[in-house]
Amino acid sequence: MNNHQVRRILVVFILTACLALYSAFGQEHQKLAQSGFQFLSVVSDARAAAMGEAMTSLELGSSALFFNPAGMAGMQGLLDASGSTNQWIADIKHYTFSVAISPFNGDYGVLGFSVQNVHYGDFYGTRVNKASALGYDDTGIFRLYALAVGVGYAKELTDRFSVGGHARWIRQNLGRTTIAVNVRTDSTGLVRIADTTRTGNKLTPFVFDFGTQFKTGVKSLVFGMSVRNFSGEVKYAEEGFQAPLVFTIGISMDMMDLIGELPLEQSLYLSVDASHHRDHPEQVKIGLDYRVMNMVSLRAGYASSNDENDFSYGLGVSKFGFALDYAYTPFGVFGKVQRLTARFSY
Repeated sequence: MNNHQVRRILVVFILTACLALYSAFGQEHQKLAQSGFQFLSVVSDARAAAMGEAMTSLELGSSALFFNPAGMAGMQGLLDASGSTNQWIADIKHYTFSVAISPFNGDYGVLGFSVQNVHYGDFYGTRVNKASALGYDDTGIFRLYALAVGVGYAKELTDRFSVGGHARWIRQNLGRTTIAVNVRTDSTGLVRIADTTRTGNKLTPFVFDFGTQFKTGVKSLVFGMSVRNFSGEVKYAEEGFQAPLVFTIGISMDMMDLIGELPLEQSLYLSVDASHHRDHPEQVKIGLDYRVMNMVSLRAGYASSNDENDFSYGLGVSKFGFALDYAYTPFGVFGKVQRLTARFSY
């Protein structure tokens, strides 16, 4: 690689970093909208979490469905599958599973399926009752959960340009609500509830993701763009809301391309994302993935505009089509978050 090519690559990275920093810090007054289904914003993939979630321009096999479905188009082999477990804050457990198939050497694209499941744990239900000695009635234990099931498709339109889409059906259950009816006040001023009714709090909307990736032809330099969690408006009782929509642009490259010959097979991928959220300040996400002999990986990441979880770390091992990834994220007052992902490619 000559000096002119090196300078051109560095200029592209600097300009992209400046744009990302301006997007994240250049706005003093931010007007954020209300959104729901926040579990869709939680990343469970260990490799992605360790790299600060900067995944928009990287090829991830079936796991790309959770970041940029276009990243599934370059999948090597016939089958790719991954499963992740995420010990989230407050004892909330997130699980994800994805699988993708690429028949006919990818000539007709790649088809993928995804599942995202959340267990919020057990909760003790109560209802206000001023006539009770405790001031409330015990309504028993109830459980909350959320589920997203999706199907995605990606294809390389040319040897440099890929597109992808992902549609998900969501089911979120926030338990049942007991509502007082025929409420009256007696002669002593005590409120009397003559009857109650119970109503469920379940929603089942559809959410859509879209994305593209462009290989520049300058070594391993890749640009990516994604729109995630696009949905219509829904509501539980009175106020409507939408899913946590996010627009992201990203750039990535193997920085070892700038060095040349190395004694061992090594790669150092640098990935940078800039995200615009519906309900969160703009973010810059930076990830590093250093791999030796295509077998052992050391990773680190940073995400701006987070209160408790700026930095993350991780490692991975892979051999014979199997891979195991681990991510550790210090989460301030919430302690730590650990994620584990197993992958298989054939």
